[in-house]
Amino acid sequence: MFADRATIVIRSGKGGDGHVSFRREKYVPDGGPDGGDGGKGGDVIFEVDEGMTTLSDFRHRRKYSAGNGEEGGKKRCHGKNGADIVLKVPLGTVIRESGSGQVIADMSGDVRRRVILKGGRGGCGNMHYATATMQAPKYAQPGQEARELEVLLELKLIADVGLVGYPNAGKSTLLSRVTNADPKIGSYPFTTLEPGLGVVDLGDGQGFVMADIPGLIEGASQGLGLGHEFLRHIDRTRVLIHLVDAAGTEGRDPMEDVRQIRKELAAYSPEIAARPQILAANKLDLVPPEEREALTETFRKEFEDENTRVCGISAATGEGVDALIKMAFEMLSRMDRTPVCYEQEYFPEEHLAANNLPYTVEKDPDEDHVFVVEGPKVEKMLGYTNLESEKGFRFFQNFLKDTGILDELEALGIEEGDTVRMYGHQFEYFRS
Repeated sequence: MFADRATIVIRSGKGGDGHVSFRREKYVPDGGPDGGDGGKGGDVIFEVDEGMTTLSDFRHRRKYSAGNGEEGGKKRCHGKNGADIVLKVPLGTVIRESGSGQVIADMSGDVRRRVILKGGRGGCGNMHYATATMQAPKYAQPGQEARELEVLLELKLIADVGLVGYPNAGKSTLLSRVTNADPKIGSYPFTTLEPGLGVVDLGDGQGFVMADIPGLIEGASQGLGLGHEFLRHIDRTRVLIHLVDAAGTEGRDPMEDVRQIRKELAAYSPEIAARPQILAANKLDLVPPEEREALTETFRKEFEDENTRVCGISAATGEGVDALIKMAFEMLSRMDRTPVCYEQEYFPEEHLAANNLPYTVEKDPDEDHVFVVEGPKVEKMLGYTNLESEKGFRFFQNFLKDTGILDELEALGIEEGDTVRMYGHQFEYFRS
């Protein structure tokens, strides 16, 4: 099956922790703080690979992580930055936040490389916290935590013209005749199991890209059959060529086929259904010569309007194909050819702020006026902070404020003089 969707989890690198150490050398027994800064965590980067055509590489591995930053060292040594991870995707890949479906990045147009998740900032070593009154700080800043996000990768082909229609309407045959593409052709339902791209070369540097969208069936927009898997590939097309088996070789009514495909397009996207279309009445070579013009005229009277043109063709013999291509090119020449790109809707830096890490703030069910705060970052900060010093305690208070813990205590009704417990520590609460 053609891999044009994949859901993966990406994780940036954690920032390295700042280091606590003091200069200890011969003849310098009481040197100042020299703990170095932690290294920055690695970024998660997406990059277009022109040689890729599917998302199959992401079907067998679900989680991708950048490297963590190293902890700072003694003698003001900076920790090594974590390695970035670069994920290669085909041109036209749209990256969405999986829960909301909002667009994070569209890897098309001028966008060839994009940082999706930034690595955590490295923590400052204790050398940064020395002052005239606090010359031996025994605390350092932890590195920012990693960010993790589940994303949906969705490949949308980039083409000017899209071929749509029922299976065996002749789309693959037409694509192979007018472009350099070499699609598989056969008289089977859903012969085309993956979209195909080809370039129509009109000479003198003119031409356009054509996409063969796998055959649709009634109900495709609701998820029936295989066709619904490929409707997304017409999103970027500007002109649609709707092929219909005008000879009715499959035993269906050609007029009803046209109505059903139009219905599917409108159900999927009214905006797409309203784009300029050419109805190509195909397989005229299987219609008696004396009836071909009348048959084409019947389609013209039924379906041609200001948005739809009708052209009788035979993709197998080439009859009418030049006129069809000329018609499509004329439509395109009157339109803006700037690539269709999706605007960013979801901003990971806003939704995944480093301070939005899990913690709990609860009233103690067994004791009045006692509140309990727990969480991995709270525990780590307590281990890195010298609460016996005035500056260290103020440093920890700012952490509680920045993370929103103080706001949650207020929301729970904490009052001055109440007790806050955190991993063996007890604090008396006072409003600052």
